[in-house]
Amino acid sequence: MYGHMGKILRIDLTNKKATVEPLTEEVVKKFIGGRGLGAKILWDELKPGTDPLSPENKLVFTVGPLTGTRAQSAARWIAQFKSPLTGTYFRSVGGGFFGAELKFAGYDAVIVEGKAEKPTYVYINDDNVEFRDAERIWGMTTHVAREFLWEETDKRARMLTSSPP
Repeated sequence: MYGHMGKILRIDLTNKKATVEPLTEEVVKKFIGGRGLGAKILWDELKPGTDPLSPENKLVFTVGPLTGTRAQSAARWIAQFKSPLTGTYFRSVGGGFFGAELKFAGYDAVIVEGKAEKPTYVYINDDNVEFRDAERIWGMTTHVAREFLWEETDKRARMLTSSPP
């Protein structure tokens, strides 16, 4: 489907549930690339007035049709959400291996929603999605957390981590 995998992974942290939804050809044609897809998801799913720091906000990770190919500058992924700073749409672009691995796992987007009861990380290994306890890594720097997670999962795993505030 024009460089798309045709699947969106929805991660519900509140209920520890992962579901796969189809990405239609109509959406792919109307909303170009990962940026267009993420903006459409947020537009469709966020109610006006949603508090950016509430479980009702969503964090959407997307990749474009060239991600995972040899095309120059195509190893990008985009995080999109309603910004706590401005209360409006915001996006951040990242590089490295994560975007390509997301595509190789079969997904064009991951929608993260809800709120976990306790520190949780999500381990995605192709069609297998697991919600795992992250209390042992809570407060670690990103480098230390990465090393710990490699030992706990797979040395070849690609990940997104964030440092504590």
